[in-house]
Amino acid sequence: MTTLVNLIVMLGMLAVVPVGLGLLGGPGSAALARLWPLAALPGAVALWLPRGATATALASVYAAGTLALATLAPVRLARYRSVAPSEIAALTALVSPSVAGLALVAERSGTRLFDFDLDILALTVPHFHFAGFTAALVAGLVCRTVRSRPQLAGAAALSVPLGTLLVLAGYFVDDWAELAGAVVLTTGMWLVGLLSWQDVGHGAPDRLTGRLLRCSAAVLVVTMLLALWWALGEATGLTHPTLTWMAATHGLGNALGFALCALLAWRRLKELDR
Repeated sequence: MTTLVNLIVMLGMLAVVPVGLGLLGGPGSAALARLWPLAALPGAVALWLPRGATATALASVYAAGTLALATLAPVRLARYRSVAPSEIAALTALVSPSVAGLALVAERSGTRLFDFDLDILALTVPHFHFAGFTAALVAGLVCRTVRSRPQLAGAAALSVPLGTLLVLAGYFVDDWAELAGAVVLTTGMWLVGLLSWQDVGHGAPDRLTGRLLRCSAAVLVVTMLLALWWALGEATGLTHPTLTWMAATHGLGNALGFALCALLAWRRLKELDR
């Protein structure tokens, strides 16, 4: 499982965040995207080293980059003075990687942060790159773009950040709270998928962009069902997938099928709109 999770995290560090920053826009995003490799490369190296001082130091460089990203959230809020659903999603995207950065430092140092197992901390890193950063970013872009169904688009943009927050809170409360977060997050992601398929995908300027959007939407149906299954099993004791199996299905599907396809599609939309 470790090798697969590390590869997924590297995708998030080296590709997803800088591409996402280019789509997010706002004060400081372009400058930080250019500087991002200075944080991401040490973080990527830290994943493959044995736990200890060197891995912790390199992970701390990445964590500093995620904290710099998080500082753009209050700057953005002060600039736009908006709490519209799309802006709440954008702010969530800016803050989420800092949770991943903190978890990475703790895991690489062998510290059971808040008494969490190291395996849980390791999985927190990809979760807050993809469910946190990417999902919120895409939800905000969908909300900003879809004008024909503003209430549905607003619900998608709000439920993804809310679901992510509830899942995080569930870490500290209990498995039932985490299940509630999974339900809200799944609802938001399915709304994002629906709008990506029906509204954004149908209006795509070329076939490839439309296919990328539809692929990202279709993948969410399966990957979020898996997330619900796992959370339900944890809360009730029913048979459910192992963490290794979830990494190979839910994790890989969200990283490649949802995040990568969605970001490539939205980057094409941005370039073709110029």
